[in-house]
This record gives sequence, C-alpha cells and structure tokens, in this order.
Amino acid sequence: MNEKTGDSTVNVLTCRELHKEFKQGPELVRVLDGVDLTVAPGELLAIVGQSGSGKTTLLQLLGGLDKPTSGQVHVMGEPIAELSEKARSALRNRALGFVYQFHHLLPEFSALENVAMPLLIRGMSMREAQAKAAPLLERVGLSQRLKHRPAALSGGERQRVAIARALVGEPGCVLMDEPTGNLDADNAASVQALLLELNASVNTSFVIVTHDLTMAQKMGTVYRIDHGRLSRER
Repeated sequence: MNEKTGDSTVNVLTCRELHKEFKQGPELVRVLDGVDLTVAPGELLAIVGQSGSGKTTLLQLLGGLDKPTSGQVHVMGEPIAELSEKARSALRNRALGFVYQFHHLLPEFSALENVAMPLLIRGMSMREAQAKAAPLLERVGLSQRLKHRPAALSGGERQRVAIARALVGEPGCVLMDEPTGNLDADNAASVQALLLELNASVNTSFVIVTHDLTMAQKMGTVYRIDHGRLSRER
C-alpha cells in the first residue's frame, strides 16, 4: 500500500507487533504484548477493557507520546517513534488530535483562544487561527461561549471546547481517552452524539478508549484489550 502523507487511501494509523514493558523494581511488567491495529480514514473505533489492561498505554504509543519497547507505529505512513522530537511534535500537530477525560484547557485563555492554540503553534497568525476556531466552536454548539474562560463553562461545554481544539487542525485521527468519563449522563450522551455527527461530516477517524460500553456499541469497530493483547469484537 502506498503510505505517503496526503494520500486519501493511506491508513491514518497502523501498529505492528507492538510491545511495551515497564520495570517495577526488580520485575519487568509487560503491558502490551504484540498488538496489531489498523485505523482507516473516517473509521470510528472503540477500545474497551478493564482498568490496567493497557488501553491508555496503547493510546499514548499511537499518539507518539511514548515509545514502544519493540514494534512500530506509523502515523500517516511515517514511523513516529523513529522521528526526532521536533519532527514527531510537528507530525502530531498536523495529523493527530487529542481529547482526554479531563479537558486540559488553559484556564487563563478563552474558549476561542484555547481552540486556536494548535494553529498558533503551527505559526498561523492569531487572526487566521481564531477565524478557523470560531466556526468549529459554533459547530459544537458554543457560539455564545467564544469569550468565556473554562471556569465559566460547564463540564460538558469544556469537553466540547476540547473536542473543537482537537479538530481545528483538520487531523486525520483524533485519539480520545475516556472522553465522557468525567461527565454526567446527559452531557455524556450529548458528547457521544456530537462525535458521531462530526465523524460523519468531516471524515476524521476517532479512536476512543472507554469504559462506557453503551458508547462503544455506537462505534463502527470495537476492540477489546485484555492482558496486553488486542482482539476485535466487532
């Protein structure tokens, strides 16, 4: 398969024979044991499993936030672990978005400024970055909250800002770690509906680690991780 960045046929993420081990005192703990995964353009994919099964570790490796003990991760065809830190950061900024259970918004900045931040990091002017950020905030239902700082937003609104920030750079894939885990039932349902709508309309892939089996069942593809091994359920 041709895996050049920009080719719409390329898989946005692949990993092969991915292993990750940590030392805990004298013991070597195996967290991931030969994981293979392919994420196609526009795919909506959930990874479920018990706490400590390796879900978050896998997400960090897929996003280039950590390096595997062995095996490879390719993001838009590029071996992310083999890149320099500068090149790895640039690839993450260009090709990936991230959403966590806790929103990690910068408290001193408005919703608009938070969403514009990835574009400012790319070198875009403030005017251009905010011009791209504002329509995304409107799209996630926050047109009346552009100037509000995180402290003035509800939990569901803060998570919507985080989702807009993840999408503003038009990434091939957004990696999400328990995106509704810190929300009440109504806000969780609202965020789930938003993700489905955005996936259908912008063709961005989503890889979602979740304990929420109801949410997982709404995804097109579901994997389960157990004792560091990944298997497809649907």
